[in-house]
Amino acid sequence: MYIPDTLLSLRITLNSHDFLCAYGFVGPGCSSIGYGAASELGPLRVVKQGQALEFNKYAWNQEANLLFLESPAWVGFSYTNTSSDLSKLDDDFVAEDSYSFLVNWFKRFPQYKGREFYISGESYAGHYVPQLADLVYERNKDKMSNIYINLKGFMVGNPITDDHYDSKGLAEYAWSHTVVSDQVYERINTKCDFKTSNWTDDCNAAMNVIFGQYREIDIYNIYAPKCLLDLNSSSSTDRPFFVSNQEAQFGKRRRIFSGYDPCYSSYAQDYFNRKELQKAFHANVSGSLPGKYQVCSDPILNSYNFSVFSVLPIYFKLIKAGLRIWLYSGDADGRVPVIGSRYCVEALGLPIKTPWQPWYLEKQVAGRFVEYDGMSMVTVRGAGHLVPLNKPAEGLKLINAFLRGEQLPTHR
Repeated sequence: MYIPDTLLSLRITLNSHDFLCAYGFVGPGCSSIGYGAASELGPLRVVKQGQALEFNKYAWNQEANLLFLESPAWVGFSYTNTSSDLSKLDDDFVAEDSYSFLVNWFKRFPQYKGREFYISGESYAGHYVPQLADLVYERNKDKMSNIYINLKGFMVGNPITDDHYDSKGLAEYAWSHTVVSDQVYERINTKCDFKTSNWTDDCNAAMNVIFGQYREIDIYNIYAPKCLLDLNSSSSTDRPFFVSNQEAQFGKRRRIFSGYDPCYSSYAQDYFNRKELQKAFHANVSGSLPGKYQVCSDPILNSYNFSVFSVLPIYFKLIKAGLRIWLYSGDADGRVPVIGSRYCVEALGLPIKTPWQPWYLEKQVAGRFVEYDGMSMVTVRGAGHLVPLNKPAEGLKLINAFLRGEQLPTHR
């Protein structure tokens, strides 16, 4: 994967802390710069219909050196000179490509090799992040190699983890939050076996009732206002972070954010399509992009091979290896809901170290958490799929506690 050198100024924000945190992997085809850096947790955020930037007082670079990685190739401004790469896109390819990037990045910036290294991401990063962590862990065992990455742990937000539990949780969340009726939920429970990857026609029909209802509201934050800009648009900003075969028949939907402005993602896309900006970045040189800059790439999404059913075996392995692992979940997300994530974590069968209880910020309940022997799970009250955008102060507190190995505040 080729990444323009001049983008490094945006991809990494350095400070004096001892932590280096790679953040990205929003989802197949979606940009960690357009979303993570420019809309959520980076030092600068796009505002005013893509015409300006503002400082983000809740930026995560207050806690760590941030390295944003676009993956796979063709996401954002990244690209490949090997066209056959686009026919190989799956989780293994992304992990190898990302690992290659890290190795070469550390060679270029050896002063950061000894720093404690953490990986974080959200959404389909529930696959990307643990798989990359697993690859780093295995490659670190090679005594003959001069490349050692000081990996200490990873954190994922609203992560796709296990198809069985995630699908079960999606259906249960929609029912428990009044998106669909008792009758629809009963039909799903009767017709669907989420332990299999190929749903029956009857299951597809039942689940499509849920996805149909989510056309009217934002599946990624069910209590947020819906972005009403360009309802007839066919741009890739209509795409969600990832689409199942069952969802695809509904066509494209406006990807919207909750928070202060539900149309925020369209501003980031407008900003990165400005010719003067691309010229300053030395990005899209000689038309290297296949078209306009997009926060999510339809060709990547449509050609991606979703071949991994579950990453829970990686959790078992890396917990045993002693890595620090946190999973956090905005509890208003309907696409990767907290219910499914709870099922995933509970399936690990870990002993409970600290029972389920509230955590606080500014004397208010910010969410709940439970500490297991080997990992922690945290919820963020009122946040959707994008916790650092929806609840920025809570997101900053999360990364602070995670990096320092501290418990979240348990008193007002």
